Amino acid sequence: MKMMMVMMMAMMMGVVAGDYVDTICKKTPDYTLCLSLLRSDPRSSTADTAGLGLILVDKIKALGTETLGQINQAYQTKPMLKRALNECTRRYKTIVDVDINTMIDAIKGNPKFAEDAVVDAGVEASICEEAFPKGQSPFTRLTTRMNNICDVTRAVVRNLL
Repeated sequence: MKMMMVMMMAMMMGVVAGDYVDTICKKTPDYTLCLSLLRSDPRSSTADTAGLGLILVDKIKALGTETLGQINQAYQTKPMLKRALNECTRRYKTIVDVDINTMIDAIKGNPKFAEDAVVDAGVEASICEEAFPKGQSPFTRLTTRMNNICDVTRAVVRNLL
């Protein structure tokens, strides 16, 4: 009987946490993406708004790191795009090395600065994309994804203001 009570309480807590993620995601511009990003991380089941923001920051960092890896590969396969690739390297290093740390510190302190850093990450990705001649960017899909994740993250962080 005691074990059944514990299981029922755990299930109820999971529903409440799931409801919280659902509630937060409804306040974002891309509900489906938000749910996908947050529910793919087990920390979301017990996270508060700041915790959900930090999970999303981890997603931005992972995508930024993945994109830097693709940029490094592109130097080998697309040497004629070296100038644009150099621009992208600078922009994505800013995302991964500066914006991410600002987001983390600010979510724990002054969330307004976190919002600014999230916006900057999206801008940096877009500047990378614009460095290529029209239609020649090998990173359009990644840029779009970065901008979408940043839009969702910004909306979540705004709940902290």
